[in-house]
Amino acid sequence: MQSLPLRGHGALRRPFLLPLLAFVLLLIGMPEALAHGVPEGDKGFIQESSGVLLMPFVYMGAKHMITGYDHLLFLFGVIFFLYRLKDVGLYVTLFALGHSITLLFGVLSNISISPYVIDAIIGFSVVYKALDNLGAFQRWFGYQPDTRAATLIFGLLHGFGLATKIQEFEISPDGLIANLIAFNVGVEIGQLLALGTILILMGYWRRTASFWRHAYTANVAMMSAGFLLMGYQLTGLIVSQ
Repeated sequence: MQSLPLRGHGALRRPFLLPLLAFVLLLIGMPEALAHGVPEGDKGFIQESSGVLLMPFVYMGAKHMITGYDHLLFLFGVIFFLYRLKDVGLYVTLFALGHSITLLFGVLSNISISPYVIDAIIGFSVVYKALDNLGAFQRWFGYQPDTRAATLIFGLLHGFGLATKIQEFEISPDGLIANLIAFNVGVEIGQLLALGTILILMGYWRRTASFWRHAYTANVAMMSAGFLLMGYQLTGLIVSQ
């Protein structure tokens, strides 16, 4: 995969400072989304539902992914330098496979992990991908990690994020497996919809002269958002003790 060389602080261009600030404020103002929060209406429905309810769970899964800023940030980083559809398909499939495995396995096996820890790791995955795009690992260590393996591993961790949250609710065992599969299908549908939008916007941006001028700054902004996500979750972990 292509990457950018690290530059000095002078690469932070003014046009990106205001959008970055606005994005940071948006993240701060939406703590529920950052912590894989489930809206009260969906929470009540999950707790009270019984039997196989495929379409409602597909809808909730799609809505979760579309509003999951941490997932979308990571996907944005993954496809940042991917131009061929087969490459996009490969990496997105690896991420979806990992996400699906741990979502289903985590809930069905009742594996409990602190949501703060999981979400902090998800924030770290955003930082990792931004550094990878910036060519930091080659520059610092003279080594390029396998981006396919990293995408699969972080997909597994992202899946645990929602699985951990779902376990907090008393879901009826009646129709549990079917509903979880439907929810996961919804997550993948939401991922495709969000990814399609990102790819369209990226396609227009790549045709402009500003892409290579601002690619470095965009990844620094993404890395900053990842650190913000990590800080938010680690603070929540400390406060909750």
